[in-house]
Amino acid sequence: MTEEHQNNGNDTDGSELIAAIDIGTNSVHLVVARTLGTSGYEVVTTQKEVVRLGSGSGDMKVLAPDAIDRGIAALTRMTDVAHSLGATVYAVATSAVREATNRNAFLERARTDAGIEVEVISGFEEARLIHLGILKALPVFGKRIMAFDIGGGSTEIVAGEGSQLLAARSFRLGAIRLTERFFPGGIIADPKAVAHCRDFVRQTLAGVRVEFVGHQPELLIASSGTAATLTAMAAAQEALDPASLNGATVTAAQLDDLVELIIKTPPAKRGRIRGLDRKRSDIILGGAILAQQVVELSGLDGFTYSALALREGVLVDRLPGAAADHLHDLRRGNVERLAEQLDPDVHHAKHCTALALQLFDRTQSIHGLGSADRELLEMAGLLHNVGLFISHSGHHKHSYYVIRNSEQLTGFSDREIELIAQIARYHRKSHPSSGHQPFVELSDKDKGRVRTLAGLLRIAIGLDRRHVGAVGTIRVLLGDAIEIEPLPSSQEVDLSVEVHAATERVSLLAEALQCSVLVSLPSAVPTT
Repeated sequence: MTEEHQNNGNDTDGSELIAAIDIGTNSVHLVVARTLGTSGYEVVTTQKEVVRLGSGSGDMKVLAPDAIDRGIAALTRMTDVAHSLGATVYAVATSAVREATNRNAFLERARTDAGIEVEVISGFEEARLIHLGILKALPVFGKRIMAFDIGGGSTEIVAGEGSQLLAARSFRLGAIRLTERFFPGGIIADPKAVAHCRDFVRQTLAGVRVEFVGHQPELLIASSGTAATLTAMAAAQEALDPASLNGATVTAAQLDDLVELIIKTPPAKRGRIRGLDRKRSDIILGGAILAQQVVELSGLDGFTYSALALREGVLVDRLPGAAADHLHDLRRGNVERLAEQLDPDVHHAKHCTALALQLFDRTQSIHGLGSADRELLEMAGLLHNVGLFISHSGHHKHSYYVIRNSEQLTGFSDREIELIAQIARYHRKSHPSSGHQPFVELSDKDKGRVRTLAGLLRIAIGLDRRHVGAVGTIRVLLGDAIEIEPLPSSQEVDLSVEVHAATERVSLLAEALQCSVLVSLPSAVPTT
């Protein structure tokens, strides 16, 4: 057993081994790194396997059984490598898994076969993490940049300056998706296919000029496999063989020449083009046309290649200290902005959330949940009434929809957004049940989380029934039952209404924790 194994990923000097696995539509990537405090990391090993997880599935709505097998086999091998080094593993899945109706089959196989919990991240979260990776790769922190990352199934575009993300979007455009739609098998069967592909990309990216170019970026950056291949091809055409492609540039004119070269080269001979990875020869045309259109829309003369992207962004995001603090601030800031936009009484939501967190802390020895769950409760509490923006009737269901589909909640994984949305959805009315499909699709542990956290939130909402902040703090007595005693914010306040409302809402928490929950007026109010 190695020292890393014995220390569970911690070296004797206090550093930690962490691994990031990026499960993409075309490839699965692993990077294992040793943390260097809050200053960064050093790479220990990397691994890449082309699995074509999103191929052969029409519009990528279903993961084919053989594709799942390939993906799980690669994931298992990479997890074994990371665990053999004693690394803590973080795995994220993007477009192919994100869009698949049978994604739970893949996620369950990942748990049982590879022994890993995979986070399905939203397109906007993917864009944010790519931005972090790019900042690690290139000296552009003081510049205003626009960046794009062409994957197999989606393309992420961001605008940023320093660590500030100015805009981020994910488009359902990718090298595999475009190939299957316009060039099946990599073949240009229809002479008009190239023009149709260009038109389709232009229409899909119609808002880029306003949304991203409007920030007046100084530099356009491209990352991931398609960009790496185009950069290698451009270098090869100039008879260059750089030790590293990171920071290399491809001009708009070079990119135009590459697209024409790919078009005129028969598919069977594309693998002979210098710099073109044979494994990408069938999908390179769709990716190249897409890159060409992004460059054209940017108005800049080509792009600079970043060798780091999503998986390195995952590493940066998991660094201790400052990085974690930055992530929490980003997440909370986005949640508060959404609440302030849509909740007509955001002060009530904030007060209920504060009370719910008190209940969480004072009952932790019973429910056994941790700090990550506490944050889920906090975010759900702040957002539980955003559905009122649509209508009061059934607003808990509207809150679920708004949270689940908002583009503003960057910084959260897809799983976290789903849990926040469900906790908010069950803040009133019916309990979670087998008739609610999104709840049924959760793991057993997450079902327990939703029940417990929504149960705590329900009681907290009852304790602010009049929306006047009458309850200041909460005293909890733990014994055969959980006894909750709200304490008034001032001596003159009568809490009878709040106690009655909270009592009406205890059943979900009692059911989740399998014990009695009582709410009563305090027997004696402590004096200061």
